[in-house]
Amino acid sequence: MEHCRPAGPFPYNTATSRHSSALFDAMTRDPRITLNARQQELLDWVQRDGFVTVDDLATHFDVTPQTIRRDVNWLSDMNLLRRYHGGASLPTSSENVSYTARQRMFHDEKRRIATLVASHVPDQASLFINLGTTTEEVARALNRHRGLHVITNNLNVASMMSGYPECEVLITGGIVRPWDKGIVGELAIDFIRQFKVDFAIIGASSIETDGTLRDFDTREVRVAEAIIKHARTVFLAADHSKFGRPALVRLGHLSQIDALFTDAPTPPEMAQTLAEANTQVFVAE
Repeated sequence: MEHCRPAGPFPYNTATSRHSSALFDAMTRDPRITLNARQQELLDWVQRDGFVTVDDLATHFDVTPQTIRRDVNWLSDMNLLRRYHGGASLPTSSENVSYTARQRMFHDEKRRIATLVASHVPDQASLFINLGTTTEEVARALNRHRGLHVITNNLNVASMMSGYPECEVLITGGIVRPWDKGIVGELAIDFIRQFKVDFAIIGASSIETDGTLRDFDTREVRVAEAIIKHARTVFLAADHSKFGRPALVRLGHLSQIDALFTDAPTPPEMAQTLAEANTQVFVAE
């Protein structure tokens, strides 16, 4: 093993509406759930943005991170939100945090991960790069590479890398998702199946203790499955918040991943899983 904020309102969505209703029902049923003003505002923030960091909350409320962690732990025990290392989110496995919020979440960590991934990619390599804010940071970190051949179903990546020196970019066909400019569908899968590349750089929304990788969109997962199958080496770029996070759709398993790039040591309970999967772990300090 080698160790090498959310802000502003987001569009109203039905998930927020459902969760607010569930919160009201829970408070009606359970007399233990009496929120103080800070806890109520904390929940409102999570419901609005999908995810919020402990540091942002501590700064906003002018209290210590320990105070915020106590609030988050209690609200999590009441099943009103889900706690993660460094933050909290809505307690759902069926809907991801908004793309705009994910762009800001753990941004420094994602940049460190991206720099480390890029250092393992040689010039002249052929690559798949799929959807996600971390993989987009990897694309940004590859800006000094020469002669790359990139195949992507991510229009953000294509737009970015098409301006790199001697970089050839191929875009899959398919359906463009308006919120993140990702391309999904059978046309994308069929296009990817034509190639066998040196490296696939992928993301995932969830890494479970048993090594299962998960995401939220079935169509996105099917494209990712094809990418994994048609790459000689697979790199997974994922920040520490993805460990133990709930997500709905199975994407694959760590045994299909050659190297995991993250920003913090993996949970101790995953040591055996990683050893059995023969997955190298690189930690961007």
